[in-house]
Amino acid sequence: MTDKLSLPDESLMLSTDFIYGVATASFQIEGGANDRLPCIWDTFCNTKGKVIDGSNGLVACDHFNLWQQDIELIDSLGVDAYRLSISWPRVIKETGELNQEGVNYYLAILDRLQAKNIKAFVTLYHWDLPQYLEDDGGWLNRETAYRFADYVNLISKAFAGKVYSYATLNEPFCSAFLGYEVGIHAPGIVGKQYGKKAAHHLLLAHGLAMQVLTKNSPNSLNGIVLNFTPCYPESDSQADKKATDFADDYFNQWYIKPLFDGVYPDILSELPQDHHPEIFASDMEIISHKLDYLGVNFYTRAIYKADEKERFIQIPPPEPTTDIGWEIYPKALTELLVSLNSKYSLPPVYITENGAAIDDEIIDGKVYDAKRIGYYNDHLNAMNDAIEQGVDIRGYFAWSLMDNFEWAEGYLKRFGIVYVDYDSQVRTIKESGHAYKNLISNRNINK
Repeated sequence: MTDKLSLPDESLMLSTDFIYGVATASFQIEGGANDRLPCIWDTFCNTKGKVIDGSNGLVACDHFNLWQQDIELIDSLGVDAYRLSISWPRVIKETGELNQEGVNYYLAILDRLQAKNIKAFVTLYHWDLPQYLEDDGGWLNRETAYRFADYVNLISKAFAGKVYSYATLNEPFCSAFLGYEVGIHAPGIVGKQYGKKAAHHLLLAHGLAMQVLTKNSPNSLNGIVLNFTPCYPESDSQADKKATDFADDYFNQWYIKPLFDGVYPDILSELPQDHHPEIFASDMEIISHKLDYLGVNFYTRAIYKADEKERFIQIPPPEPTTDIGWEIYPKALTELLVSLNSKYSLPPVYITENGAAIDDEIIDGKVYDAKRIGYYNDHLNAMNDAIEQGVDIRGYFAWSLMDNFEWAEGYLKRFGIVYVDYDSQVRTIKESGHAYKNLISNRNINK
């Protein structure tokens, strides 16, 4: 481990054209729940046993009230960009009209970022579906995709000229599989017959939103953010390899293949008929709308073995692991990026999330998170290896700016490069934050 972040001297990532940023999500940091409509995560948090520590996002990091000091914090890190998400239930009324007070909140943030020359990467959906839409079926209801497009139409007009990049969705796999198939995320629905149906409507929503963004915001970079957990076989046996390929199609390729090839993976034919989404004639054409960029979120890999009953089983991750139990295996990032680049005709790529949960302690006002610095260093260099192998990567975002509400884990896991004391709401830049700032400031401006 090292207390610095270092890249090869010849790295393209040392160019001032390469974008370094930090990322957050609305529900995880904002709070301000009284100033928006309820969302599915409010309901989920209120359901006993769903969030490990029994917490909620009603206050979170109180970014709703502390956003001005938080932007000063972001600026102090020297980053080029800030990836934030818009709370759909904060900006849209149940009637479908804009909630101008909610819009004004984000306009003030975007104006402040613009004044500081920090590029705004705006995610339009980071999991906080308005509860009234879930009451009508949520992402299992095809109509939700069209309601999303309506929201994107209104908000992209309201934000005209203030956004550098839009992402339609963040990690549709998590929304569909974790939310509607295994139920460990909101809205907590369980059933294998639901996951792929929700996924299709999410991807349809993406395609419809891309049509809107192409019209309303042609000068911004418009794309989507997908998460990938690369799949590796436990052994070289044909059974394990076949099982692993199936898992990869199920968890990873299912969300990217429609974007670039206009079809779902062939495993669709192997799924029970009641698991199939209803695909209308023009759906795949809509879903495969041309992207300006692809956002890639990466944290870890998964190892699988064959199983007669379940087809595949994930084995426990080997050490070393992070505080959330995910294996640290940076080589998988290189191999993922190179693999995707060979399979698909990718647009420019941004690593929109990468980071580690570490069991941080604040001692004498400081957080010495050497393990996180090591994680970042190894993954930045793994990304550099992919660039050297021909992948067009334009930027990197550390997840996350600050410790926050970590979904079903509540406030138990800390991913931030800034420590948050949830009682006092005091922010303290961790050593990883200082290391990240130094990496950015020490870029070779002649490259």
